[in-house]
Amino acid sequence: MSGTFSPSTLVGDSPELLAEGLAKQGVRGEGRVVWFTGLSGAGKSTLANALYAELTARGEAVELLDGDAVRENLSKGLGFSKQDRDTNVRRIAFVAGLLAKHGVTVLVSAISPYADTRREVLSNLPNALEVFVDAPLEVVTERDVKGLYLKALAGEIPHFTGVSDPYEAPESPDLHLRTDQISVEDGVRQLLGKLGYDG
Repeated sequence: MSGTFSPSTLVGDSPELLAEGLAKQGVRGEGRVVWFTGLSGAGKSTLANALYAELTARGEAVELLDGDAVRENLSKGLGFSKQDRDTNVRRIAFVAGLLAKHGVTVLVSAISPYADTRREVLSNLPNALEVFVDAPLEVVTERDVKGLYLKALAGEIPHFTGVSDPYEAPESPDLHLRTDQISVEDGVRQLLGKLGYDG
């Protein structure tokens, strides 16, 4: 199994079809979910993709769920109110739970800004690992090639997480990675350690 699910898979006729497809591929047993949370530009997708490559090379059944991709394919029509953001997070968690139920390691990369919603979904996912991908606002602003943070700071973009909308950082994540202080390789090594690999 490789790559991310296509939109047609993500919005298939029923969860049972997804489960059946996994069973045909020989995926068995309970998997796990690694949930990357943090500001836009903190490095969630970079770390998730690097971990995906490493786990795939080790022969593990792994899938990547990107928050923006799920919003595009499963959550069209949702805005950026707390209610809509929470709905998107719950949909991501639903798909992640289905995959993990059938033995897949699921890497979720999603801002998921609200602590109460993260606690809710993570408590219902098997073997969930919360990873706080952290970088200061000035660093993520420098990394933002589209200039969205500068526009948000100027008041041109409403409901922008970390500027005009809150980001509630995890108080006790399973792993806290400061991407302004470590390399991607260091981050992956720490993640592998948390997943029970020697490195």
